[in-house]
Amino acid sequence: MAEYTDPREFGGDGAADEMPELSDGDDEDMDNDEEPWQWEEEEDGLPVNVTCLFCDRLLNSVPATLQHCTDEHQVNLVDVIRKHNLDDYGYIKMINFIRSTKCDASGLTGLPDAPLPWESEDFLRPVLQDDLLLQTDLEELCEGSSLSTCPSSGTKSHDALQQRALAAEERARTAEEALTRAMDDLQKLKLLAQGLVLNAGTSKPGNLGAVAELREDEDEAYFSSYGHYSIHEEMLKDKVRTESYRDFMYRNPDVFRDKVVLDVGCGTGILSMFAARAGAKQVIAVDQSAIIYQAMDIVRFNQLEDKITVIKGRIEDIKLPVEKVDIIISEWMGYFLLFESMLDSVLYARDLYLADNGSVYPDLCNISLAAVGDAHKHQDHIAFWDDVYGFNMACMKRVVLPESMVEMVKEDTLISEPAVIQTFDCNRVCLSELEFDSDFSLKITNTADCTAIVGYFDIFFDKGCGNKVMFSTGPQVTKTHWKQTVFLLERPLSVQAGEELRGKITVRKNKKDPRSLWVTFDLGDRKQTYCMQ
Repeated sequence: MAEYTDPREFGGDGAADEMPELSDGDDEDMDNDEEPWQWEEEEDGLPVNVTCLFCDRLLNSVPATLQHCTDEHQVNLVDVIRKHNLDDYGYIKMINFIRSTKCDASGLTGLPDAPLPWESEDFLRPVLQDDLLLQTDLEELCEGSSLSTCPSSGTKSHDALQQRALAAEERARTAEEALTRAMDDLQKLKLLAQGLVLNAGTSKPGNLGAVAELREDEDEAYFSSYGHYSIHEEMLKDKVRTESYRDFMYRNPDVFRDKVVLDVGCGTGILSMFAARAGAKQVIAVDQSAIIYQAMDIVRFNQLEDKITVIKGRIEDIKLPVEKVDIIISEWMGYFLLFESMLDSVLYARDLYLADNGSVYPDLCNISLAAVGDAHKHQDHIAFWDDVYGFNMACMKRVVLPESMVEMVKEDTLISEPAVIQTFDCNRVCLSELEFDSDFSLKITNTADCTAIVGYFDIFFDKGCGNKVMFSTGPQVTKTHWKQTVFLLERPLSVQAGEELRGKITVRKNKKDPRSLWVTFDLGDRKQTYCMQ
């Protein structure tokens, strides 16, 4: 944490070297007859010169300078200090203001109570090097000077101390506000830097095959996660997902009859077995994760080994036993559709192995957004940090907010109609189009505070199908294991029914980890980047 430094320490380049050592004794132990500035005159036996504030006259002490200002220029500086209730900072600013502007003495005495012309922080910078007037303690100046009637009674002293305390509080508040602004500026710079990184080189085809270019050891964590059986149980029990694939294949046998099918990322082999039962001549099931060994057993247990060939490896690294396939099936979708970038592998297989009249299934998909008004959820995840068991942890918001959340959104918290922001045809889309910018407009249905943007996707089995099948992962329909992706706003945004919430979304792969995503929202003057990893 930064350490605050008293500006009085910066009285000049040599000020620190010339400061006297502090006494270990009490003030009462000092010789009352000794002038508080006497040490300046005695040090090294050198004479002390103090330049008058209003002329070029050199005086031999601070008291002599103050007396000269009173006698020759009719300005009692102690009275000026008292009139404007100057604290140490105000006194320093006044001295530097007079010296830098060559202020006329008569102009100084006629100043109104506020605003003072030396309020700028610029006047904390010394004008003269080793200016003894800046090294003078303000309290000693008032108490020790015979030039004015600075408050000495108990009541007036208490009032003066109270004024100084209030002034100190105000300085602390101002400093805290300045720190907040600085942190906001730092966040903006961070977003700018992210934008530069995200947008760098996205138009160069050579930079886009990031997943295919990963070494096997670099991609090990991704495939290891699919070696756990619980994730396959969860996917198989997702009836919306699994039954949609089954219905597509069983209800459209003409699409599969006597066809060669490639299953990319086969997992337990469920899609490969659907395809075989639907009439496929040959099915090639490929997966790099350890679940492939169970898939081999499952295929044998179901007596489908004559139709299904199971191969362990990444599709980018292996060679298929056939030159071309008629159909590519895959359940490649991740959270927010594109998370995990498995579509990259499907497109790699498409470009290398799919016959000219073949098709990828599912063949169509889209991403939709909607506005959410859920004050409880926002309080639970964002405002929560303002008071955690009596402690302010608001700084945590800056690291919590950029993490998108995957969870079920209640339909009754939606406050806008959904809007499709991107559509992909898996038979035509190229890798570069998986990173995109899209303007969107959400028609508000309820007057409320928008606390988040929710994203989800829809899947279609369409090409050549007499019985078309689709499913959605939105909050308005039966839940799936994909749930929805929630992007919380830092501050709720008030919206009115009937108006349109306009914005822009930018989706980029993380250059350091191409299976994760950066998602940036621009909503008017607000901009926030979220990480999906």
